[in-house]
Amino acid sequence: MNRLIKTALLFFLTATVTAQDTRKPVAPVYSSYVSKVWVADNGDGTYKNPIIHADYSDPDAIRVGDTYYMIASSFDAVPGLPILQSKDLVNWTIIGHALLRQPPFSHFDSTQHGNGVWAPAIRYHNNEFYIYYPDPDYGIYLTKAKTITGPWTAPVLVEAGKGLIDPCPLWDDNGKAYLIHAYAGSRAGIKSVLVIKRLNAASDKTIDKGIQVYDGHENDPTIEGPKIYKQKGYYYIFAPAGGVKQGWQVVLRSKNIYGTYERKVVMNQGTTNINGPHQGAWVQTPSGEDWFIHFQDKGAYGRVVLLEPMHWKDGWPVIGNDKDNIGKGEPVLTYKKPTILKQYPVCTPQESDEFNDSTFGLQWQWQANPKQKWASVKDGALKLLAVPVPDSAKNYWDIPAILMQKFPAEEFTATTKLSFSPDSTGEKAGLIIMGSGYAYIFLAKKQEGLALGYTICMQAEKGAPGSEVILEKNMSSTVYLKVTVTKNALCTFSYSEDGDNYKPITMPFTAQPGKWIGAKVGLFCTAPIGTNGNGYADFDWFRIDKN
Repeated sequence: MNRLIKTALLFFLTATVTAQDTRKPVAPVYSSYVSKVWVADNGDGTYKNPIIHADYSDPDAIRVGDTYYMIASSFDAVPGLPILQSKDLVNWTIIGHALLRQPPFSHFDSTQHGNGVWAPAIRYHNNEFYIYYPDPDYGIYLTKAKTITGPWTAPVLVEAGKGLIDPCPLWDDNGKAYLIHAYAGSRAGIKSVLVIKRLNAASDKTIDKGIQVYDGHENDPTIEGPKIYKQKGYYYIFAPAGGVKQGWQVVLRSKNIYGTYERKVVMNQGTTNINGPHQGAWVQTPSGEDWFIHFQDKGAYGRVVLLEPMHWKDGWPVIGNDKDNIGKGEPVLTYKKPTILKQYPVCTPQESDEFNDSTFGLQWQWQANPKQKWASVKDGALKLLAVPVPDSAKNYWDIPAILMQKFPAEEFTATTKLSFSPDSTGEKAGLIIMGSGYAYIFLAKKQEGLALGYTICMQAEKGAPGSEVILEKNMSSTVYLKVTVTKNALCTFSYSEDGDNYKPITMPFTAQPGKWIGAKVGLFCTAPIGTNGNGYADFDWFRIDKN
């Protein structure tokens, strides 16, 4: 059982916090998990991009004391608003989530692909962590916590409305509070403009209609994701434009918060293969170094996270490698790590799970708001109850009770040991690759006994039914299931009855991205529509390894 040794190191903040506050919160437990398939820290004082080869879309980050915190979009995945921690901007670990259930609860009790939490912002103000996040169908929400691991307050609507996206607050030195945001054309009917609004004293409600401070239609179509900062008398707005896959990073500046703003492109793809580099966060180290965290869209692998050096030239930030000395950089592939006073262990976001703790790891998320009875961890195994398929489900795209995590690298193998205890005919449990199309390998209870099968559904998002093939009959209730992912997201499933000798399935599947997200790998146990679902599946462990 204990092939993966789990340890934890507790770090406490010892440095002074950022300029907004002089007191410091206590840092949470810091995982020492190290991936077998992607480690950004080269071990020689340098790092390679991406720093996280997983789908943490629209990252935002801050430093409090000597610790960095990052959050990301989570859309309809629950728990949502993942929170990651780092001591050096290169080595990150998942420490929690700010959204344990997503409101409105009745809406997000069913799958809502592409909806929910879009690009959020995190700030530390008045001894509290603030997260503003948009739901493009309902408005801009705020949740707060006195410590980074919570408890987080129930989200409150800062402003209701369709198409209000990508909020970011600024507490000015004149005592006033502001909120900048963009618009989603699919809901609001307008896009490519940025608006700044006043916040009330509690910073939980907008108090005016706002002023449009930038129109990007001419030079910066689809400008969005603004992050606003103030330095040396200037207001700086960092914002991506041009679209996720082919865009660039814009910075606007003005000495008046409402403009007029000057414009400069400070990073684009340049001569690299890192497309659309933008949307992220400016962070500064205790020693005064400037860095920029952003994402790159890699299709089925999702929006992976990169770290760029940043410097200032003539009052403008320059992000990445400005090899031509023109004030505009391009992403780096490798670079010297940020300077820190103390060395910390290498770590990466959690992937493998032995299920030896009281609950499953923080890397796991459901496809909708979960019910408590769906899963439990006991005696070193994850128990998934056979949850009936919803009446409205056309295929597994519509099933909330699938427990999944992000792809961790371009190439990897995911393996699990399954012991299946079905009750009713038609119950099944297995290992799945999920996106707008999906494939899974499974054990199922048929009338004649247990069978092992394989399903592919190429257009799940459009409601297409899956194509099921039964590969083996009269199977044992315990089986090892594996999927091997190679370049271009090619997935090959296999199975074993002894854990050593695997039989490949000669029907490979190319993983597809989901709605605004990368593909995921996960576990499930389902029952047919209208049944009680009294069966269950025990997953002894789940392991990510090299191919």
